[in-house]
Amino acid sequence: MRYQTTFSLLGKRGERKYLNAKERASFYKACQSLPLDRRLFCELLFFTGARISEIYELTVDRVDLSDRTVILRTLKQRRNNVYRQIHIPDHLIEALTAYIAQCKAKTLIKSDEDTLWNFSLRTGYRAVKNVNAKVDIYGAKSSPKGLRHGFAVHAVRKIPVTQVQLCMGHADLKTTAIYLNVSGLEERQMMEALW
Repeated sequence: MRYQTTFSLLGKRGERKYLNAKERASFYKACQSLPLDRRLFCELLFFTGARISEIYELTVDRVDLSDRTVILRTLKQRRNNVYRQIHIPDHLIEALTAYIAQCKAKTLIKSDEDTLWNFSLRTGYRAVKNVNAKVDIYGAKSSPKGLRHGFAVHAVRKIPVTQVQLCMGHADLKTTAIYLNVSGLEERQMMEALW
């Protein structure tokens, strides 16, 4: 018997479970007022589409300055050591570099195998929820998963779905294809491209 999950971008009452483009922009802008560590944490979620636990366990040695990427261990695959490399914007790599140097100077980070964050996963989750609350985003879409889904919905409109699959760490392209089933503003923009 094969385990199969059914996933929809809409909740039981038809509510969106992802941030649309306007909400994503509001989220990003609101992140800028956070303390540096939480801001970087939220920005990594915003720019990578990673699961919150994947960003939380990010170590210093998996911030690749030369390639300007982060290397994330894919936590949802059955095999243990599956990694993916995700490109991030220059300004974020520079901010991470400065943050790591600052943490090393304060001995908050002692080794390149240490994680970047000196707070709990729960604190990271609350940071995302609080940023969303600041910009009046509530419900299922206000979670880190809503941010992840919003990234994927945005990404499938800009890059090939196979590249989105790699970014998201999906083993099966069918899972990624779900993000093509959008509604509201994103659906209208896709349709306008046909007109």
